[in-house]
Amino acid sequence: MDFVNAIVQVLDSTIRLSVPLLLACLAGLFSERSGIFDIGLEGKMLVGAFAGAAAASVFHSAFIGLGMAILISVAFAMVHGFASITHRGNQIVSGVAINFIAAGSTIILGQAWFQQGGRTPALQPGERFESITADVISNFLSTYSFSTASFADFLASIRGLILYLPALLIDALARIPGFGPIFAELVLGHSILVYFAFAMVPFTWWVLFRTRFGLRLRAVGENPAAVDTAGISVAWLRYRALICTGILTGVAGAYLSMVQNGGFVKDMTAGKGYIALAALIFAKWKPVNAMFACLLFGFLDAASIRLQGSPLPIVGKVSAQFMQALPYVLTVVLLAGFIGKAIPPRAGGVPYVKER
Repeated sequence: MDFVNAIVQVLDSTIRLSVPLLLACLAGLFSERSGIFDIGLEGKMLVGAFAGAAAASVFHSAFIGLGMAILISVAFAMVHGFASITHRGNQIVSGVAINFIAAGSTIILGQAWFQQGGRTPALQPGERFESITADVISNFLSTYSFSTASFADFLASIRGLILYLPALLIDALARIPGFGPIFAELVLGHSILVYFAFAMVPFTWWVLFRTRFGLRLRAVGENPAAVDTAGISVAWLRYRALICTGILTGVAGAYLSMVQNGGFVKDMTAGKGYIALAALIFAKWKPVNAMFACLLFGFLDAASIRLQGSPLPIVGKVSAQFMQALPYVLTVVLLAGFIGKAIPPRAGGVPYVKER
């Protein structure tokens, strides 16, 4: 039973740790499919994390914090677009510059506004996204009632009725002996941003492969001249892709500071933007593959945390520093030895010059 509990806890940690990677990976998928290489995922996640925590702390609202995180990340994405699309600058240099600006500005502004060494104040309940647990579902089911006392009460009752049947099913699954605790640990107990991240995988697949926008986006990453010949603006398509990138990196940053940590701290992204880029290459620019790649990297991170200080077979006790470095080492090994041939979009990294 202890072994089963350990496995369930590692899998639960895997889900939690893979969420920012997954959101950043899908963000990079939109930009790179349009032909814009975005090294600046790390920086946009970092400014999103800072903006979300700062706004949530000041306005005492998690949703205002999330909106501010998205807004600032989109603004940084537009700066990248202005440099690499409008002025046809080097996309790698622009992305690296964004990372440096984000790393410095978050510390300076954090110290100037909150005087806590670059950190934001610890977020209180209501200022961060809480977990949806089995107890929360049970309380909702026990307190729900349909009211027509006023129009606002009627609308709230309709909204609650829509949620009532799914909540009833989830509550029944959580009460099944044996299966229920595992279900409650792995599926429940997460914030709404976790479910949003995994819901974005099929949504991204649908957008890219089943919509006109997705078809044009993929085409502009492969042959922008042909798209331009068809009378479609290459620059506007790429800007829209970067807006999608900004939204997703903003949510990823908000998750780090408003769910996983409960406040912003210096350099809290810790290279997750770069690992997300590695996962994107490992997944060969496909949404579903990206999800599994991020879950793999999340599992490596969760396993390294679990095994810190624990003796391993044959080798015995391993230093904590080695276990902390293990996910990054395995990232390099996987990319070097198991990915095979990954072919990026043909027009990736190349500024488009309209023929006259």
